[in-house]
Amino acid sequence: MHKKFLSLLLMGVCVFSFLISGCSPKYDETLDSKTKKLAVTDLLGRKITLNKKINRVVAIGPGALRLYCYINGSKNLAGVEQTEKGSVVGKPYMMVNPGIAKLTTIGQGGPNNSPDAEKILSVKPDVIFDTYASDKSSADELQSKTNIPVVVLSYGKQSTFDADMYISLQIIGKVVDNESRAQKVVDYMKNCKDDLDRRTKDIPESEKPSVYVGALGMKGTHGIESTQGNYSLLKAVNGKNVVDETGKDGTVMIDKEKLLKWNPDKIFIDEGGLQVVQEDYKKNPDYYNNLSAVKNGEVYSQMPYNFYTTNIETAMADAYYLGKVLYPEKFKDVDPIEKADEIYRFLLGKEVYSQMANNFGGFKKIMLK
Repeated sequence: MHKKFLSLLLMGVCVFSFLISGCSPKYDETLDSKTKKLAVTDLLGRKITLNKKINRVVAIGPGALRLYCYINGSKNLAGVEQTEKGSVVGKPYMMVNPGIAKLTTIGQGGPNNSPDAEKILSVKPDVIFDTYASDKSSADELQSKTNIPVVVLSYGKQSTFDADMYISLQIIGKVVDNESRAQKVVDYMKNCKDDLDRRTKDIPESEKPSVYVGALGMKGTHGIESTQGNYSLLKAVNGKNVVDETGKDGTVMIDKEKLLKWNPDKIFIDEGGLQVVQEDYKKNPDYYNNLSAVKNGEVYSQMPYNFYTTNIETAMADAYYLGKVLYPEKFKDVDPIEKADEIYRFLLGKEVYSQMANNFGGFKKIMLK
């Protein structure tokens, strides 16, 4: 009898609560409220609505996983593309999070492949972060096939210090409920950019050494003739890039004779293509020895950062090394190795410069031989 009385009393309380809440169960109110749903606009301008609580995530396409790791590490990842399970050399986000490679495979991956909807579905993600999609229709198609929200990210045109990349990081933070971390990452990157600019913006053009950066990777390794116009890292330190004379942006494959004509004061060689340059030197040492930078011992390294698109943290570290070499007085308080590890530690949680240096050579003068 006592239990029956309590049951009736509780039922009466519930009915009373129901009536004073506007005749609407609180559970339904919560489901319909803004706190249960999250709306974001991705980098293609698509508006996506998804559950606010995200427990399982996949990041597909060139660089998507890396951006995710900057914000959330390996937390809540449900699967990974096969291409990420290969060598971790040159990919600090995988060096720091080796457990990612053990996750279920959700497709081949790679810049020339498409998402595998069936394999993605097999790991039941709550959201798909995607850098494959170049237009709304392809993103909408994947979303339709999987019935899972697809949020398109982008590195923008120049990747490092690019506004679209910042927005992508903030979107990730919003979706995974880690906006504070995302803002700290974006602020850190912007502060580094401002620091590099502040140190170098007032240097007169007449006092700047001319510079060439060669052997830059782009869908593979290349020799000295592979470079970039309007190169983002040289722009970051207001460098005098001889390639800008061409008026071209992005990857440029120059005629090697053009480099002799420019005859820059300093040359940087990307260590990803250094072996190609060394082999070419053996075949034609006279060509290289006619360059003033080679004769004067002004050839320096740059750590490679293009592996399944840009490793932003390595590119940032390279920018500081470029600045240190070009304007030592302006960077006299900067140890490039310590700065590199600070960047790795902040963005990925671990110092990995020594591993990168072991794999590629690190920051140093280069002797062609």
